[in-house]
This record gives sequence, structure tokens and C-alpha cells, in this order.
Amino acid sequence: MPTGHLADRLGRKPLIVSGMLVQAGGFVLALALLERPLLAGILSAVALGLGTATVYPALIASVSDHAHPAWRAGALGTYRFWRDIGYAAGALLAGILADAFDLEATVIAAAVLTAASGLLASRWIVEHRKS
Repeated sequence: MPTGHLADRLGRKPLIVSGMLVQAGGFVLALALLERPLLAGILSAVALGLGTATVYPALIASVSDHAHPAWRAGALGTYRFWRDIGYAAGALLAGILADAFDLEATVIAAAVLTAASGLLASRWIVEHRKS
């Protein structure tokens, strides 16, 4: 709940970008602490959870900001459709990478793709809020 309020105060873009980078950091933590798997799991789960909690409300609010009220529901449905397709595609890609390489390569790929998403968001997202 606090991140939704922050998205209204600070803007959508900073929370989307920082949330994606925190998520990427969670993957990196998992790799950095492989010698201590319990600690790696706890810290990476916390980072991934915080990053996700930061990104989710800001992304939905950003879609709403850009959508006219007459077609906002359709825009949110389309956003959620493509987001959910991304979950399935990500799971398939992770499985393929894990089979072809190993778990570490899969985690590195997830970290790189997540960080790249955050960096692309920093470049391409345009704030469009009514004050």
C-alpha cells in the first residue's frame, strides 16, 4: 500500500525503474550468496518482494494515466494479458536455459533481463499524470 501512495507523490517512472532494479538485485543476491543457500533465499526473496511491490501499483497506475476513461478498462485488460503472457514466456525461457546450461546461467539471464527492463523504462516511460 505505501508504494501506491508513493507512485502518486513521486511519479510512476521512479518507482517502476527502481523496483525493476531492486528485483534484478534480488537475483544477484541469490547468486552472490550461493554458499549460504538459506540466507540467499531469504534476502533474494525480500528484494524480489520489495521490487515487485514497488513496480506493480506504479505500472497499473501508469497504464491508467495514459488511458482515456472510456477505454481504460480495455487498456488495463490488455496490459494484464501481456503481463501474464510474460510470466508464461519467462517460465518457458527459464526452463530452456536451465536445461541447456545450468541454474546459475538462468538466474543471471533473469537478472540481466530485469535490469534491462528497468533501464529501458528509465529511457522510454513518459510521465502523464493529471495534477
